[in-house]
Amino acid sequence: MEKILFNKLKKEYGNNYYSHYFEQYKMYVESTERISDRRQNANNFFLTINTILISIFGLSFQIKILDDYNWVRIILALLGVAICIIFWFLLNAYKQINSGKFKVIHEIEKNLPLALYDYEWKILGEGKNKKIYYPFSHIELLIPWIFGLIYLGLGVIFVVSIYT
Repeated sequence: MEKILFNKLKKEYGNNYYSHYFEQYKMYVESTERISDRRQNANNFFLTINTILISIFGLSFQIKILDDYNWVRIILALLGVAICIIFWFLLNAYKQINSGKFKVIHEIEKNLPLALYDYEWKILGEGKNKKIYYPFSHIELLIPWIFGLIYLGLGVIFVVSIYT
């Protein structure tokens, strides 16, 4: 892996090797943080959409505007399921890219005085012991499933209500 990560050795690169090395490391860590920010924004976006959709369902029962149009509720439930599928795939993609970015950071840190991210990961048991650390991404990936199950349940109720 080192031959792919390190384009040039110090003797080939020149005098600025260490300063450029550290600058690239800092930029890479910042890009990892930006991915985490984008992931949080995506979470907020999809949570807002799901909250609005669930609120529409609640209002439709409270003010009975869709009582004669359960097919609209079924379409909304299917839309909710589709949104949850997209939500899950997006979160999973962010999880995968973050995993890759942290592997690169761990490799870079092998040549730095301190391996802070690698050390922190070891302290947290590398995510293997749930009592020490339960990765946020595992919890986060449950959210679309929970909303999706709510939409499926609502969809089934609406389909049954049409035929009864």
